[in-house]
Amino acid sequence: MNRNGFQQLASLSIALILILNAGWPARAQGTKAPYPSMAPFAQYLMDRNAEIALARSAAPPSVSRDATVVVLGPHGYETAVEGKNGFVCVVERSWMNPFDSPEFWNPKMRGPICHNPPAVRFILPINYLRTKMVLAGLSKAQISDGVKSANAKKELPPQEPGAMSYMLSSQGNLGDATGHWLPHLMIYTPRTDAKAWGANLPDTPVALLPADPQDQQSVFLIPVGHWSDGTSAPAM
Repeated sequence: MNRNGFQQLASLSIALILILNAGWPARAQGTKAPYPSMAPFAQYLMDRNAEIALARSAAPPSVSRDATVVVLGPHGYETAVEGKNGFVCVVERSWMNPFDSPEFWNPKMRGPICHNPPAVRFILPINYLRTKMVLAGLSKAQISDGVKSANAKKELPPQEPGAMSYMLSSQGNLGDATGHWLPHLMIYTPRTDAKAWGANLPDTPVALLPADPQDQQSVFLIPVGHWSDGTSAPAM
């Protein structure tokens, strides 16, 4: 996987998170946007048991078997399995993409991710808020405004030290441009630059995702060599 693979992964909210604001190459004039609006909500839903299994596949069984699992239903995310280790595994949908992503409404996207407790407390509320606005039938612009308003009013919790997430599933679909990509860890830190981690340099395994200048967080990606089921992943 070359450096373009890192840039393609920015299609995840995934990935993935409000704090990301990855730039997207401008499409040629006249090219139709692939997902210009939301599809019928039923297209974003999954069989409940299949979604539980997919969510658990985000992390090694030693983590995911004791994690809480939440699934998307007709009325939003709901707890399907109560865990006991503080982790929460979930399958994110396309509206957790950056707002300028051409795949923001892609109904095929399924992003299995398993958050540790600090990440649970500041990421899941973002997911739930966006999903609530999706269910209310708001447009992408209205959702963006709603998130900005929630941040301005400090209605969303702040990032905590030590926040990280597993994305080790070989079964997810992170979008048309990305597919499964590589198994990786996501590390959330206070705002810093790439050189502090030696990120985004030739031959380094660490990538720093682009962020909006106003954000105070950084998201680092660290690919690993195995999927959650222990099988080997492709080389970068």
